[in-house]
Amino acid sequence: MGLFRRREPLHERLAREGGLTEPTAPRDPRPPTQETGIHGLQRPREWDATVTVDAPEIEGDSARFVTLPDRTLLVEEGSDDSLDPLASAVEASIPPPYRARAVRQSETLWAVQAKRIEVVQIPDGPEGDAIELTHTEDGTTLSVDDARTFGSIPALEQLGERQGRDYVVRAERLDGDLWEVRAETL
Repeated sequence: MGLFRRREPLHERLAREGGLTEPTAPRDPRPPTQETGIHGLQRPREWDATVTVDAPEIEGDSARFVTLPDRTLLVEEGSDDSLDPLASAVEASIPPPYRARAVRQSETLWAVQAKRIEVVQIPDGPEGDAIELTHTEDGTTLSVDDARTFGSIPALEQLGERQGRDYVVRAERLDGDLWEVRAETL
C-alpha cells in the first residue's frame, strides 16, 4: 500500500459493499431531446423541387395545382390564369405528375414547390372522393369516403402488393377516373 494513496471513505465503501448504492452508468453524450432542430438532424425532405419563376401575368398571391402525366393542369386553389410558367419551371427539375404550391414573393417573382405523385386511372371506380384499401393477415378492407364497402379495386391491390404482405393504399380523386395514390407498408 502506497504512502500517499487516497482511500475511499469508510461510509462509501460500506454502502457500496452492502449494495446500497447504484452503480453509475456512463453518461450518454447525446442531448436529452430528439426534436428536429435541436439535435442537429435534418427534417425529412417534404418537396422534391423548389424553384423561383418570374411570372408577372399571374394574378393573386398563391396557387395550388396538380400537373397530370399528360401535362394537364388542375388548379385547386388560386387564380384561373394560366399557371403554365410555374409548371414549366418545375418541369425543368421533375417530370409530371406532381403536386405544387406557389407563393408570390414580389411583384413578379413566384416561389414554387413541387412533390412527385403517383396517378392511377380507375375506370368504373367508386363514386366517392377518397378510397382506403387495407390488407393484413386478417383480410382486406375497402373504405370509400370513410364508409366500409364490399368489393375490390384491382389497380389499388396491385400497388399495395408491391409494398409487401401488409399494406394500406390511399387514393384521392383528382379528376374523373384519375386518382392520386399513396401505398405504404403497415
